[in-house]
Amino acid sequence: MTRAAFLLLTVVSAGVAASAADIPLGERKSGYDFMAPETRAMQDDDTANPAMLWVLDGETLWQRREGSAGKSCADCHGDARTSMKGVAARYPAFNAARARPVDLGERINICRTEQQRATPLAFESKELLALAAYIGQQSRGMPIEIADDARMRPFLQAGQDMFTGRQGQLNLSCAQCHDDNWGQKLAGAAIPQGHPTGYPLYRLEWQTLGSLQRRLRNCLFGMRAVSYPYGAPDYINLELYLMWRARGMRVETPAVRP
Repeated sequence: MTRAAFLLLTVVSAGVAASAADIPLGERKSGYDFMAPETRAMQDDDTANPAMLWVLDGETLWQRREGSAGKSCADCHGDARTSMKGVAARYPAFNAARARPVDLGERINICRTEQQRATPLAFESKELLALAAYIGQQSRGMPIEIADDARMRPFLQAGQDMFTGRQGQLNLSCAQCHDDNWGQKLAGAAIPQGHPTGYPLYRLEWQTLGSLQRRLRNCLFGMRAVSYPYGAPDYINLELYLMWRARGMRVETPAVRP
C-alpha cells in the first residue's frame, strides 16, 4: 500500500461508523474555498488564469466551419455569449434520442456528428476541452440547475449509489471523503466537498485543462477501484448526481484547482 493510500484509509476510518448524508445547502462550499490565496487569485484574474487559453481556442472553434455540412457552431447557435448562457449549468441533461442523460462534451459531439457531419472529438482532446470551456464560461456566476424529473431519477439514483457505495481494494466510497470528512487533511491538503462547479478546469497538478471525468478516474485510481473508459454511463450518472448535489451553487468555469 502506498503512503497516499494509507493516509486516505486513515482519514476515512474515523467516519466509517457514520453514514454519509447530504451536506446541507447552507454549508456547501466550492473547492475554491479550500484553496490558498495565491491559487484563488489565479482563478479570479482572467489574465492570470491559464484555462483562459483554452477558452480563447474554444471561441475560435465556435466560429470554424467543420464537416461535410460546412457548418460552424455559430451558424446554428449564433453568439455563444447569449445562446449558451446557462447551458452548462443544466448539464448533464436528458437526451430523448438516446433515452439517457448526456454531459456537455457528449452534447458537443452529437452536434458535430448530426449537424456538422464531422467526426467526433476525442475525449480529453484540446479541441473538446476548449469548446466545453468556452461554452461553460458563458454560464459563469449562474446557479447550477439540474433537472429532477421522472426521466432523470433512475440515473440520479444510479449516480448516488456509485457515490455512496464502497469500491476498490480500499473498500471506500466517495461519500466517506467528501461528505463525512471534508475539511480534514489528506497528505497536507484539505479534502474538499467534491462539488464540480468549475469543469473543465486547470489543475496545477496536471499542468493542463481537464474534464470532470478525468478527475473521477483519478479518484477511482486512488481508491484502487475499477476505472471505466471515458464516456461510460457510470461516469455520466456520477457527473449527474454530483451536479445535482451542487444545485444552487455558482458555475466557476473555467476554474483553477491545486
